[in-house]
Amino acid sequence: MAENTFKVTIITPDGTVYDNDKVTMLIMNTAGGQMGIMANHVPLIAALEISTVRIKHSEGTDEVAAVNGGIIQFDGQNATIAADSAEMPEAIDVERAQRAKKRSESAIAEAKKKHNQSDLSRAEVHLKRAINRLNAASKQRNIGSSSRSTDEKIK
Repeated sequence: MAENTFKVTIITPDGTVYDNDKVTMLIMNTAGGQMGIMANHVPLIAALEISTVRIKHSEGTDEVAAVNGGIIQFDGQNATIAADSAEMPEAIDVERAQRAKKRSESAIAEAKKKHNQSDLSRAEVHLKRAINRLNAASKQRNIGSSSRSTDEKIK
């Protein structure tokens, strides 16, 4: 492995979603804000938000992954993301994600009508996950034409 690259592994309870040892930069949203790391970065452990993770490669190509929370551990040469769920764009069923988004929006409206905070909180998390999946699918399609680093809401 070259000195300016490091290994990234994304794991979920269902197995390994991503594994590549030629990454030059990893950009993610943590509980403390957006963060980018490169090889030999100071070791860290951080809580991840529901968001896309951008993975940059030495060949000049970028990839994204939809990560639904979790943690990242980095030791300077190996980044491991452990998440409840994560998907690469090619595995995302966009129509299913759009249906989930609509169901979540309906559930939010219903929970607000009933003043049910528990249902509202749950529906908001489901909505964030659906939007995250749609963002990842959209970003991968548009990755060559844009270098967006923040999530945009798809409506």
